[in-house]
Amino acid sequence: NPKFTRQGFKTTFRVVADDVHLGGTLGRYAVEQLKGKSIAVIDDRTAYGQGVADEFEKGVKGKGGKIAKREFTNDKATDFTAILTSIKAAKPDVVFYGGMDAVAGPMIRQMKQLGITAKFMGGDGICSGELPKLSAGAMDDGQVVCAEAGGVEGTQKVGMEKFKTDFKKKFNADVQIYAPYVYDATMVLVDAMVKAGSADPAKYLPVLAKTNGYKGVTGTIAFDEKGDVKNGALTLFTYKGGNREQIAVVR
Repeated sequence: NPKFTRQGFKTTFRVVADDVHLGGTLGRYAVEQLKGKSIAVIDDRTAYGQGVADEFEKGVKGKGGKIAKREFTNDKATDFTAILTSIKAAKPDVVFYGGMDAVAGPMIRQMKQLGITAKFMGGDGICSGELPKLSAGAMDDGQVVCAEAGGVEGTQKVGMEKFKTDFKKKFNADVQIYAPYVYDATMVLVDAMVKAGSADPAKYLPVLAKTNGYKGVTGTIAFDEKGDVKNGALTLFTYKGGNREQIAVVR
């Protein structure tokens, strides 16, 4: 949530891109790459879902795109017939959903039943390995485009692969998506304490705020004046044959 770091805390830092970045990037992608002419937006009225949908809408409009319909549901809903019928009338080529995979799956299934062939987009809430199962096989190859905060490319991939191997060896479990970011957050904190020569927050916090060029597993870390990571990465994904596939890492 972008509002979190905009409250002026001197004790708060974030090592992943926020939802302004996530939603805005997806909005621009909908217009520029997917050539969306009629874009519909649905959200689940949660702080996350509505927030990321609002940022998506801003991203679309910023690139000269138009939002043909804006609807909302809730995070427990299972029947979207009324909303989708209303959206179908707008002949959408892109439908964005702000919310989680448990709702997105049935929504994709009901879109197919109603003959809506639009691309389906969403943030990290829908971008799960479970989505194909939750949509009961209704998802067409390449139909879904979603994004997660984070992502490495080029030479950084070597460090990430080593982290995954070491993690598996130590814990006998695969890395979950945000584990490398938790690791980097901890190590950036440690680095600031070492540089300050103290574990006293009054001494290491000003050093932590000035972090710049720290080489982490997830990339190079530097913080802006709000404590947000500068130049945060996002990874765009789609699904083919029921498997999630990376499209690109964008910043």
